Amino acid sequence: MSVGNISFIKDFVIVGFPGLQPHYYGLVSALLFFVYVFTLVGNALFFMLFVTTKSLQKPVYYFIINLVVCDVLFSTTTLPKIISRYWFQDGTISFLGCFVQMFFVHYFGSVCSVILAVIAIDRYAAICYPLQYHSIMTNQNVLILFFGSWILGLLGPVAMVIRAYPLPYCAENTIIHCYCDHVSITTLACIDRSLYSIPALIYAFAILLVPFAVIIFSYCSIFLAVMQISGTQGKMKTFSTCSPQLIIIALFFLPRLFNYLSGNIGIKFSTDLRLVIIMMYSVLPPMINPLIYCLRTEEVKKLLSRQFQKKHIGIPLRSI
Repeated sequence: MSVGNISFIKDFVIVGFPGLQPHYYGLVSALLFFVYVFTLVGNALFFMLFVTTKSLQKPVYYFIINLVVCDVLFSTTTLPKIISRYWFQDGTISFLGCFVQMFFVHYFGSVCSVILAVIAIDRYAAICYPLQYHSIMTNQNVLILFFGSWILGLLGPVAMVIRAYPLPYCAENTIIHCYCDHVSITTLACIDRSLYSIPALIYAFAILLVPFAVIIFSYCSIFLAVMQISGTQGKMKTFSTCSPQLIIIALFFLPRLFNYLSGNIGIKFSTDLRLVIIMMYSVLPPMINPLIYCLRTEEVKKLLSRQFQKKHIGIPLRSI
């Protein structure tokens, strides 16, 4: 069959976890709903804290706010439909809607990957070149990194949608996934998908490995710079400054790399276990990240502690 826009499928059905028994649907939908609400509330609170606190309006927090926005948009793209599938037994999504979701899934995932690399570059500049930091992270450079992250993330997803949308889809219309992505959609095409899956796989590795390589270089350089600090207290303070970013990076990259690599070296999982792994690294980091910002970032932690004491205890802070 020749490639053309001759699809026989009018809509798709998102199956979710194929082995999940119906009596667990309510529990799963409630759990996913809780994750979504917690993600929205946690990120919204951090965003409001950033907007209303002048001391947080620094380059690193501007980049973190980008990550906050990206996390919320990714969760909003993926979670409502799978919640609807289990809560209301409504897993149907239109043909066009599935491709729109696919685009935003890969777009926001790509942007988050690039932003994490940008955060690592910011920490590298701040710790390895502290005297030149403000001349490096000027407003102009921050804007370039800001917009560059969102523009760079467009390239791959646009290409994937343009190549996948015109394919003939005449097989089953069931998406064995919790949302539409490139693999789950193109698997349903009536042609050999290798010409389309290989470039997409190369892009997936590139958008993960290139930022990951930048991150590894940045934090290795930071580690070497920190080891040259004479005092133990100075070393601990510097490591404490970087620890929130390292936790967030680990949550984002390591499970994704494991998932991609395991599929290519012959490690096989059941479909349900694979989907659980994908959902854990897709929706848990956006929910957990605000806690990391607030509990592991010393500046934010002190700010929250000060506001809590003023509002709930009524005892003014005194310097010790």
